[in-house]
Amino acid sequence: MPGLNLTREEARTRAELIAVQSYGIALDLTRGEKVFGSHTTVAFTAVPGSSTFIDAITDTVHSITLNGSALDPSLISDGVRIELADLAAENVLVIDADAPYMNTGEGLHRFVDPVDNEVYLYSQFEVPDSRRMFAVFEQPDLKAQFSFTVTAPAHWDVISNSPTPEPVPAAEGTAIWAFTPTARISSYITALIAGPYESVRSELTSSNGNVVPLGVFARKSLIEHLDAENIFTLTRQGFEFFEEQFGTPYPFEKYDQLFVPEFNAGAMENAGAVTFLETYVFRSRPTNAAVERRAITILHELAHMWFGDLVTMRWWNDLWLNESFAEFMSTLAAAENTEFTQSWTTFNIMEKNWAYRQDQLPSTHPIKAEINDLEDVQVNFDGITYAKGASVLRQLVAWVGQEEFMAGVRGYFAKHAWSNTELPDLMRELEASSGRDLTDWTALWLETAGVNKLTPIIEMNEDGTIASFVIAQSAPSDYPTIRPHRLAVGCYDLDDAGKLVRVHREELDVAGTATAVESLTGRKRPALILINDDDLAYAKIRLDDVSLATAQAHLKDFDASLPRTLVWGAAWDAVRDAETAGRNYVELVLNNIAHESDSSVVMVLLRQLHTTLDYYIAAEDTRAASLAAADSLWQLSIAAQAGSDSQLQFVKAFAVRAESAAQLDAISALFDGSVPLEGLAVDTDLRWELLTSLVAGGRLGREAIDAELAGDNTGNGQLAAELAKAAIPTPEAKRATWEAVMVQGSLSNLQQRAAIAGFSRVHDAALIAPYVSEYFASAQSIWDAKSHEIAQQIIVGLYPAEQISPATLEATDAFLDSLGTDSPALRRLVVESRDAVLRALAAQEADRA
Repeated sequence: MPGLNLTREEARTRAELIAVQSYGIALDLTRGEKVFGSHTTVAFTAVPGSSTFIDAITDTVHSITLNGSALDPSLISDGVRIELADLAAENVLVIDADAPYMNTGEGLHRFVDPVDNEVYLYSQFEVPDSRRMFAVFEQPDLKAQFSFTVTAPAHWDVISNSPTPEPVPAAEGTAIWAFTPTARISSYITALIAGPYESVRSELTSSNGNVVPLGVFARKSLIEHLDAENIFTLTRQGFEFFEEQFGTPYPFEKYDQLFVPEFNAGAMENAGAVTFLETYVFRSRPTNAAVERRAITILHELAHMWFGDLVTMRWWNDLWLNESFAEFMSTLAAAENTEFTQSWTTFNIMEKNWAYRQDQLPSTHPIKAEINDLEDVQVNFDGITYAKGASVLRQLVAWVGQEEFMAGVRGYFAKHAWSNTELPDLMRELEASSGRDLTDWTALWLETAGVNKLTPIIEMNEDGTIASFVIAQSAPSDYPTIRPHRLAVGCYDLDDAGKLVRVHREELDVAGTATAVESLTGRKRPALILINDDDLAYAKIRLDDVSLATAQAHLKDFDASLPRTLVWGAAWDAVRDAETAGRNYVELVLNNIAHESDSSVVMVLLRQLHTTLDYYIAAEDTRAASLAAADSLWQLSIAAQAGSDSQLQFVKAFAVRAESAAQLDAISALFDGSVPLEGLAVDTDLRWELLTSLVAGGRLGREAIDAELAGDNTGNGQLAAELAKAAIPTPEAKRATWEAVMVQGSLSNLQQRAAIAGFSRVHDAALIAPYVSEYFASAQSIWDAKSHEIAQQIIVGLYPAEQISPATLEATDAFLDSLGTDSPALRRLVVESRDAVLRALAAQEADRA
């Protein structure tokens, strides 16, 4: 990656020297499989006589002309940057180049659909990759108008930020699309999606009376599975909610949503042309959790049209605000204006759990992180940036009041539309609307790292009433900040029907190391007292002994999902902190999960069950615990309501763990249909999961994988086959996968991801133990040679986390010592992976106690 970096200081200096008016970008997509033509004309002003550079990752630069004078590409272009000297006050720069197509999900990604051999393209530019498609001053504060002209096969559809124009026929079956200029936006939210995509069209009327065309797009081979009306419904609900809350009409001319192949992330907020990963096109029966996740993602990207696209951060240190705001607003919109009224429960079990994990890593950082360069920002798409930031915004809303918060946001959009801002710009508006001085709040919550723990200290009177109730707040020694919290304390008792219901609630400010809740003094002790009821605060919580006993006995009896999920979270957190035995958590999950009604909670609990069994049970008991858990999961599958979401999730979890002869017999019977489960449709994707289970268990091999692929030779089928091949439990199969990823490097981004997942799919970690030394011997060269996305997949995915031993820590430490101060982003990824082994060792010791 040398040469691809950009420092904040370089960006600041460049922004002081130039201002960009417009880009005219002509792209020729008819030049073959490897490169495309990229012709860029940039109009910009500059300090006369100054020098700077423009970013352009190119295959070949044919010509460069600055203010009418030809410049020699061999002297000023290195394939990444083009140096520009002796600038005039008004400048026109013209660069004619060829740029490479990518297969990494970065830049302009090229995919060939195996179903019909059609070519599909899409762009992905966040953070620094618009420079892979055209020459550009690649930083968010140099906004400009962008005009795209595209030459492509005439039967394609071509989509960008502006409405798609009528194509003009050109030579030999090609056509030209000339898009009108965009509004002034940052380069990372420009977009190009091209290929024979098919679409469903609709429209809505914005709050200002404008008719906004809507489109939903997918590949031809997937369009039959696209539930466009559901997506349009969510989009309309999001428009209605956000326009009212933000006091600003939708700022762009149209709104297209495109499901594209081999996408790395969940989605990307390109202005008026949002791209999504194709997993959200459900070709087989999805879990309810997946449907809800798609809804939240749709709303998240729509929120970005205002926060991120209309008003944009000046530099990437405010990336957290961009993402946290969209994450918070998407959950709020889902809860208040869609069918997903329980979305705050999902937010707790998914986003907050992610945030708590990230915030306890050695690499934790303040929400407002110091971003010195592009490498910093690329590894900061993390649980702090998204989930902790969104959690803290929810705390801020509780602190200032939701109406006051939204009033400040409306003022922010009115004042800063189409410009770039920094955090203080928003905080000033929130202070004005709420009347609160947020200086201390900002310093304590946004500029320090770590998560606090809140513990109840209860003293009782002899008559069963509460003598005193104190909330004790603590912080880890490395991050000792004690913070203010606005939270609720809930009191729960069993009603006549045996349900655990809230009988009293106190909302208060908590500050310092001890806060007395005086209003509870003299009240009869309830069965359970829950700190942070309603999940307003961002903090780890603990239960007192009486409440914990009630929770363990009556977890299934909560009449609401959110308090139950808070208790689940406290139990999981205690296991991760090695405070309780992992086997106890396994028992808690398996005894109660059948009664859990929220699909997202079931999904996360099953993930945590797998993690506990694989990492947190004493090593000598791991296999027995795993086999017993698999038996329990099969019994849960049998007992589940026919056709229910839980039945589907239990079967999938059982397939992951099935190892014994009897367990694999059950999987085989499901796979071949000889012993079906009532209500369970073994559709295309579930067949692949069952097949992979049989492969990992040694029952089936390459021949069965090839046969299954012959019947499902699609993009999804190829990814499933890649994972299954890598899961074959033989040294030869593991070596072939290792070579494909680490040596040949011929796989696309998602093929590589699937192969890595399959490589680690083992019932006996000894099978892949020999690769520990090879991993550390290759890590630095992989990091230096690969693009960021591909390198990060390898560094994180192939780290030997399954080898839970002091020897793994020693090998890791030796590698980190060899890095010195070089490659800080690589160091961070390895340090985070090391922490998982360290935590597993501690948890295993606790499990033995």
